Amino acid sequence: MTPIPRPALAMGLAGLLPFLWGAAGLLVPALSDSTVALLGQRFNAGFILISYGTVIMCFMSGVLWGFATGQERMLPYILSTIPALWAFFAIGGGEQQATSAVLVGFILVFLFDLQFSNWRLTPPWWLKLRALLTGVVALCLIIGLTV
Repeated sequence: MTPIPRPALAMGLAGLLPFLWGAAGLLVPALSDSTVALLGQRFNAGFILISYGTVIMCFMSGVLWGFATGQERMLPYILSTIPALWAFFAIGGGEQQATSAVLVGFILVFLFDLQFSNWRLTPPWWLKLRALLTGVVALCLIIGLTV
């Protein structure tokens, strides 16, 4: 199996920090309270999970679009736009609903990662990285739904 390039792994893991901070803030409310006092209400733990999750979901939509580039088939392009459209239409309606929508969106993105990998549009290490990152993101979002 091809190893994950160090820069991709390092940046992928760094991208988990807001998810981990959001989950930690829900588990330790004083952490969220101090973050809100320092940075403002939009940085409360639950909102971090939703807002950053939305940003990253849209980012992943763009990554998939990049993998689709040059394809003559329409399906890769359609799949690559679904995460951003999902974020736009499904995320909202209160913290529980929005967090659920972000979680479902990340599961969809991972399913699309699997399909793009099956089409051989991704680097050989892609699924290994995406499985690791998606697993951590899903765990953080589940914490957001249960705490």
